[in-house]
Amino acid sequence: MPRDLPIGNGSLLINFDASYQLRDFYYPRVGKENHSLGHPFRFGVWVEDQFRWTTGEGWQFQLDYAEDTLVTRVELENTDLQVGLLCQDAVDFHENIYLRRIDATNHAGHTRQVRLFFNHDFHISENEVGDTAYYEPQRKALFHYKGKRWFLINGCRAGESPQIDQWATGLKEIDGHQGTWADAEDGQLGGNPIAQGSVDSTIGLHIDLGPGETRTLYYWICVGEDFQAVTLLNRMLRERGPQIFLDRAAAYWRLWVNKDAFNFGSLPKEIVSEFKRSLLILRTQIDNGGGIVAANDSDIASLVRDTYSYIWQRDGALVAHALDLADQVNLSRRFFEFCNSVITAEGYFLHKYNPDGSLASSWHPWFSNNEKELPVQEDETGLVLWSLWEHFAKFRDVEEVKQFYRPLIIRAADWMCDYRDSVSKLPLPSYDLWEERRGVHAFSIAAVWAGLIAAANFAEAFGENANAQKYRSAAAEVKAACDRYLWQPQANRFVRRLIQTGPAQYEVDWVIDSAAYALFQFGMYAPDDPRILATMQNMHDRLWIKSSVGGMARYENDYYHQVSQDIENVPGNPWFICTLWMAAWHIAKAKNPGDLQPALELMQWVAGHALASGVLAEQVHPYTDAPLSVSPLTWSHAAFATTVLEYLDKLSELDLCPTCGNPKYAREADKLRDEHTHHHNFQEVTP
Repeated sequence: MPRDLPIGNGSLLINFDASYQLRDFYYPRVGKENHSLGHPFRFGVWVEDQFRWTTGEGWQFQLDYAEDTLVTRVELENTDLQVGLLCQDAVDFHENIYLRRIDATNHAGHTRQVRLFFNHDFHISENEVGDTAYYEPQRKALFHYKGKRWFLINGCRAGESPQIDQWATGLKEIDGHQGTWADAEDGQLGGNPIAQGSVDSTIGLHIDLGPGETRTLYYWICVGEDFQAVTLLNRMLRERGPQIFLDRAAAYWRLWVNKDAFNFGSLPKEIVSEFKRSLLILRTQIDNGGGIVAANDSDIASLVRDTYSYIWQRDGALVAHALDLADQVNLSRRFFEFCNSVITAEGYFLHKYNPDGSLASSWHPWFSNNEKELPVQEDETGLVLWSLWEHFAKFRDVEEVKQFYRPLIIRAADWMCDYRDSVSKLPLPSYDLWEERRGVHAFSIAAVWAGLIAAANFAEAFGENANAQKYRSAAAEVKAACDRYLWQPQANRFVRRLIQTGPAQYEVDWVIDSAAYALFQFGMYAPDDPRILATMQNMHDRLWIKSSVGGMARYENDYYHQVSQDIENVPGNPWFICTLWMAAWHIAKAKNPGDLQPALELMQWVAGHALASGVLAEQVHPYTDAPLSVSPLTWSHAAFATTVLEYLDKLSELDLCPTCGNPKYAREADKLRDEHTHHHNFQEVTP
C-alpha cells in the first residue's frame, strides 16, 4: 500500500497509508529504525455504540497537505456515524514530536459524546521482544520504551491540560492475543496499567459535541532516548500549547520551500504545485546525517523481507543534483560528506549503505566463474564525482571541496581509470543501475565518462595538471570505445549493454532500455547528435505505453511487478523517472520555445498521475494507474524537480525580452526585475 503522506524532520519520519493509518515510524534516522515495521497504528471513532476504524465502512477521505508545507490536511467523513473530522499532522521541524490536531464535528441533530481511539503497535528497534508499555498517572500519559528508545503518548482537548481519558496496555501476536485495539471497539478500554514483551497500547480521548458543533483535540507522541528527554518535550507542549508547534511547522516549511523566488512564468499551476511538493517530500527522505534514502515504504518488505531504506550513491547523487539546482545546498553538502566517509580505500562504492554509514544488505556476489569479482555498480562512483563537480561549479565553495579532493575525488578517479579493459578501454563489467544484470552498460559508460571529466576539472582547478591530463585522456578513450562498440549502425542506435566474452570481445544486448538516455544527460554526447536522436526516437517508439495511462517503460519486457504480457503495447509498467528522462531530452535539444512543448506535456503527465497528495511512486499500473512498488520514491521526486528547473533554465535561454535582451523566466531574471520591470510581465507563484 502506498504511503500517501510522509512527514518528518530528518531524524523522525512518519508515514501514513491511504486509510490514514500510521504505518512507518522511523527514528533516530530516516530509514532506520522503523519502530512499527509497517504494522498499522489504528485510528478509530466511537459514538452512540457504533465504532469504526478508518479502515472500516462509511469513510470518505481526502488526504493532502496544507499548501507549501509538510503539515497534512486530512478530511474524513462517516455518514453512518454522522461525524466529520479535519486532521492536521506534523513532525516539529526541530524537536522530535509528532503532533495531530483533530477538529471533530457532530452532524447529528442532538448532543453526543465522540470518543477517538489511537492504537500503537510498536516494534521498538524493529522487533517486538522486550518492549514495555505503561500508564503514568502523574503526567496522565502512556509510555512505550525499550533500551534507548522512549515514546510518550498524550493528548488534550483544546484549552485544557494534557490528559488521556482512557488507556489500555496488553499483549499482541502471541497466544492468540490480538492487541488492545480489539478492546476499543465497544468504546471502553480496560485500563490495564502495564504490559511487557510483545505489547501494544490504545488510548481514548473524549469530547462532547452539540448539534452541528465543532471542537478541537490534540494528540501527540514525544520521542527520545530516555524518560527525561520525552517528558521534557511533553512539558514543552503543556506549557506552550500544542497549536504553536503546528503553526511553527507550517511556517518553517513555507519558508523552506519558498527560500528562492523562482519565476515560474506561465508554467501550469499543477506543475508548480507538484514541483514544490516534490522538494518537500524529498526532504522527508533525507537523513540529517547526509544519507539520501531511496524510499521508506516498508510494505515492500513483505515480498523479499528487505526494503528500499538504503542509500544508493547513484540515487543520492542525482537527488543531490536536484537539491543543488533548487539551491538547497546544505543537504547536498551533507550527502557528499556521507560519500566521503563510506568510499572504500580502493576508490569505489559498494552496492548500498545504511543511513548510519554501515554497509547494507546486498545480492551482488564477490565470487563468480571461479574468481573474485567486485560487487559494484560503477555508475554509482562516477555519478558522485559528476554531481560533486556540478555542485562546486554552482556554489564555488573551495574550502568545502578541499576536504573531498584527495580522499574522494582522486581516489575514485584513479580507480575508474584502472577499472577498464586494457585493450578496448571500456569500463570492466559491473551491475547495471537496475541491479539486474552484469555487463558493460550504456548508463555506466556515460557515468564513468562524466566522473572522469569531473575529476579532470577538479585536478585542473587544484593545479594538478598531470592528473587532469590523465583523467581527460581516460575519458577520451572511454568515449572512443563507446563510439566503436556501443554504437550499432545496423540498428541505428546505441545499445544498452555489452557482455564481455574476452579482452575487447563483446556480445551485444539488443533490448531497448530507457537508461541509454544517460549518453546525452551527463554530457558525453550532444542531445542533437544524430546517433542520440535516432536512439531516443527508437526508445520512445518502443517503450511508450500504448494504453490510456501512457508513460515510459524501463525496457522491453520489464519483469519487475509486470502485469501484462502484451509486450508490443505494454513493454513494461510506466516509470516516472523514465518518462522524465524523455522530457529531459526534449529540453536539452530544444532550439526555440516551441520545441519545449513535448517536455511540458510529459511534466503534466507526471503531475497528473501523482497521488492526490502529490506523492510519486516508483511506477504505476499500465491499465489502472494505481501506484506500484514503493511510494514515494525519492528519485521520482528528484527527477521531477530537476526537469522543471532544467525546463525553466532552457526557457530563459530561448525566450528573451525583445526590448532588453534579458531572460524573462530564469532565476537570473529576478536580479534584473527592478531594472526591467517595465519590460517584463512577471507572473510568479507566491506562498
